[in-house]
Amino acid sequence: MAALRYAGLDDTDSEDELPPGWEERTTKDGWVYYANHTEEKTQWEHPKTGKRKRVAGDLPYGWEQETDENGQVFFVDHINKRTTYLDPRLAFTVDDNPTKPPTRQRYDSSTTAMDILQGRDFTGKVVVVTGANSGIGFETAKSFALHGAHVILACRNMARASEAVSRILEEWHKAKVEAMTLDLALLRSVQHFAEAFKAKNVALHVLVCNAAVFGLPWSLTKDGLETTFQVNHLGHFYLVQLLQDVLCHSAPARVVLVSSESHRFTDINDTSGNLDFSRLSPSQNDYWAMLAYNRSKLCNILFSNELHRRLSPRGVTSNAVHPGNVMYSSIHRSWWLWTLLFTLARPFTKSMVRGWLLAPCTPSAHLSGGPRGPPPCVATSCPPGLSLGVWSP
Repeated sequence: MAALRYAGLDDTDSEDELPPGWEERTTKDGWVYYANHTEEKTQWEHPKTGKRKRVAGDLPYGWEQETDENGQVFFVDHINKRTTYLDPRLAFTVDDNPTKPPTRQRYDSSTTAMDILQGRDFTGKVVVVTGANSGIGFETAKSFALHGAHVILACRNMARASEAVSRILEEWHKAKVEAMTLDLALLRSVQHFAEAFKAKNVALHVLVCNAAVFGLPWSLTKDGLETTFQVNHLGHFYLVQLLQDVLCHSAPARVVLVSSESHRFTDINDTSGNLDFSRLSPSQNDYWAMLAYNRSKLCNILFSNELHRRLSPRGVTSNAVHPGNVMYSSIHRSWWLWTLLFTLARPFTKSMVRGWLLAPCTPSAHLSGGPRGPPPCVATSCPPGLSLGVWSP
């Protein structure tokens, strides 16, 4: 310390704070160096601690690294329209030779999607998100796109999907994002989407099955199935089956099914413990909107578990997740009473940007047709290989 005092380097309050006349900079490949403007020299070691450092992770979304005519690295913030020679990652530097293993970062209910993906680079990755024109789906799609992924918004309403694409491009004009038509309430539309996607001859690294309906009055789709069951589960089940080969060829890949904790408050088995198909697509007399939603979310989880068991050896993982108590979406728009209840609960729930942080759900039952495979399909309009959301042998 005597030498530091003599050199005038002990005037700062923090050990890592630079003395007067010094500036912290980074090289193009992320190594930190220190410039002394008084003596016009540079060095790798911190002038006080003697440590060498490097920046951690990639640039935040919206930032780009450039080099001026003198070879000096500078940074462009496209979001706030500014240029600086100060690396925005300098707040997250790490020692070149840390003495302690890094502590794993912990997330909580206030963590946003952008916090989760901070420093991640998804350049070259292809992501499909169903129901991505609003709510959790939009935040998911936007977060991936702003971190370099090629994101496809698979939506029923193309006007809203195109608007969502424009909103993402407004945040970062270089985002690679597009919209494609997908109506989960029509199995033919699911098939057409899969065919159109395959025609692009691109990989598929992440498939987020997010689209869902809630609280609908009883109705049948054109395929003759109860709407909540088909949109929330069967449509996604069919979509995954049609894209299964692409996922395997793109491994490592992942399927994410957005489920809900409400799956715990229902059952799909009869009194004998066997699968009851009438509960999956009930008649109007046996229909209750909340139960239909809960059962569809339970099917999501059971399907995810079996999908992971079958495809994980081929490099494709599957997760069923619960986004937390999110009330800012429009999923409750089907009935004014649901809207009222959701509005009253809003102060105690998470926002959309925080809802993207997904927690795993735990299965409470098994959807299975027994050791010899599932029972035959009870809906005559089911495409080949599709048996009310149960795997074909």
